Amino acid sequence: MANYPNIEMYIDGHWKSASGQPIINPADESVLGTVPTASMADLDDALAAAEKGFAVWRNTSPAKRAQIILKAAALIRERVNEMALAMTLEQGKPIEQARLEILRGCDIIEWDATEGLRLYGRVIPGEPGMRHTVLRQPIGPVAAFSPWNFPMSSPARKVAGALSSGCSIVLKASEETPAGAVQLVRAFHDAGLPAGVLNLVFGNPVEISEYLIAQTRIRLVTFTGSVPVGKHLAEMAGRYMKPAIMELGGHAPVIVCDDVDPVATAGTSVIGKSRNAGQVCVAPTRFFVQESIYEQFAQSFAERATQLKVGNGLDPSIQMGPLANARRIDVMETLVADAKAKGARVLAGGHRIGNRGYFFPLTVLADLPDDARAMNEEPFGPLALVNPVKTLDEAIEKANSLPYGLAGYAFTPSAANADHLADDLEVGNLSINHFVAAIAETPFGGVKDSGYGREGGTEGLQCYTIAKNVSHKMM
Repeated sequence: MANYPNIEMYIDGHWKSASGQPIINPADESVLGTVPTASMADLDDALAAAEKGFAVWRNTSPAKRAQIILKAAALIRERVNEMALAMTLEQGKPIEQARLEILRGCDIIEWDATEGLRLYGRVIPGEPGMRHTVLRQPIGPVAAFSPWNFPMSSPARKVAGALSSGCSIVLKASEETPAGAVQLVRAFHDAGLPAGVLNLVFGNPVEISEYLIAQTRIRLVTFTGSVPVGKHLAEMAGRYMKPAIMELGGHAPVIVCDDVDPVATAGTSVIGKSRNAGQVCVAPTRFFVQESIYEQFAQSFAERATQLKVGNGLDPSIQMGPLANARRIDVMETLVADAKAKGARVLAGGHRIGNRGYFFPLTVLADLPDDARAMNEEPFGPLALVNPVKTLDEAIEKANSLPYGLAGYAFTPSAANADHLADDLEVGNLSINHFVAAIAETPFGGVKDSGYGREGGTEGLQCYTIAKNVSHKMM
């Protein structure tokens, strides 16, 4: 299809094509192209290239590394419109959201590149004639696995973190939305990145992960995706004594206190919930609203939800695109039917739109019982679950009741409420009075079943390094 790039693997500085599987446009179910399937030989070549690339890259000065990484980011900024078009074609999100994702990816790349200049060690005071120093050194070749919902910014987090720390990387990106990773890698290639430092493969996720993680050349595993898959990969990494960064699923609570404007907060919530059609690990989903403003909030939320314009993301007037694949439609219908059967009210949406393309409206469910599947399983789609609570303590208790702990949100002007939430809400990322879970400068990751390790911020870069203690007694 015109405007959709040719999808190839990238190994040891060279592009490679292969047979594979079709890439489907979720707006009309047409075939965009083919994503290649890596062979075992391709994976061996990528591992060898990453080992060779690491030897070069770790001995490249931080200033030179930053120069190349920043050049790649500059090229991406120049190409943002063509990249956004490809992203909307393969993933479905509105074209403006695609542009913003790419620019956010550039922010991450640029911040990591410059922070890589400041991966400081330290000197520890000792007795006369003894010097203790701690060095931060790159951990080595990284195996990275990125998801389909953010085709460019998710791979960018992993590539930027690894490269800015002096590591090489083998990236296994999504087969359903591969263009973002291909275009990201092309920018690094055009920026002059040495061969082998960055490698890109596609194929069977189970086969690739099991093969790469077991290899002694791989020193770190980083994965973004579902909790079940993350637990399996973490178990495998542990078996081979590989440290891991696990950024897994969420079921984000939103606590709406009775000291806010319910209508304005509902409007803000619709925008936050509809982003990427709710296919976001930090998507606001479980809304716990204090009773005195509950009905007004719920009705305002539903009214604004029905006003959202849903359609092909290439139309600039569209506010929410299709779901990324047919699987998501099936899950939405199943969760809505279960909630209705258990007494929930459907205030907006609830049914698939049309029968071509994977369109599903922003659906508002109210008064769900605790045993509704949607209250316990991550919907990963445009479902907003709205329930009343009497007190802030009750809201926090309900928010913490699940094994998820990635993101949480709250709306209140009260500093005391904000402190209470910061102390007691069990999440890795808490946003108060807005829906931005993290920026380039801040660490991003979860607690409990939502994972461990961090991406972004100084904490994220440190995950790609080792701390080496050197004790030197003067002769």
